[in-house]
Amino acid sequence: MGALRRKFLPRTAPVSPNPTTMSPEQQRIAIAKACGWTNVAPLIVKNVKHEGDDITVGISSDDGWIPDYLNDRNAMHEAKQVLIDKGLMWQFANQIIGIICRAKGLSLQTLEQQDYLVFLASSTAELEAEAFLRTLGLWQESNTQPVAEDSSVTSIVKDSLTTAQ
Repeated sequence: MGALRRKFLPRTAPVSPNPTTMSPEQQRIAIAKACGWTNVAPLIVKNVKHEGDDITVGISSDDGWIPDYLNDRNAMHEAKQVLIDKGLMWQFANQIIGIICRAKGLSLQTLEQQDYLVFLASSTAELEAEAFLRTLGLWQESNTQPVAEDSSVTSIVKDSLTTAQ
């Protein structure tokens, strides 16, 4: 049990091993729209010396600059209010655990209750952003349709966390 906790997703490891996932800008825009921001768009500066090497300097909306959800846990904490209001926190927790298990090649059936709690307590803002989008069905692989939430972990996680109380 202790060895598993030491081996699980380190803070500096990438959340998703799949390189064809949503870009950070796409994730920030999708989260902002889900949180009610309007007219969300990246602010791009043209590189006149090297055409095509344009730089995104930020993402703005009618109400100002969009938070950096992928690097700011406080911003993700505020975004999670959308999930709380919709009663989706269990699904959100399931997504976090599912993402970590997929990234580390772990099986949900081999985890212990304490491992679920460690995964949830140590999640990064980037991981929470992906889980947020997956929970709302807004996550997209490459340029495909949104991916629905992974409900395969729902009963296992909920049962484990409920019996831990």
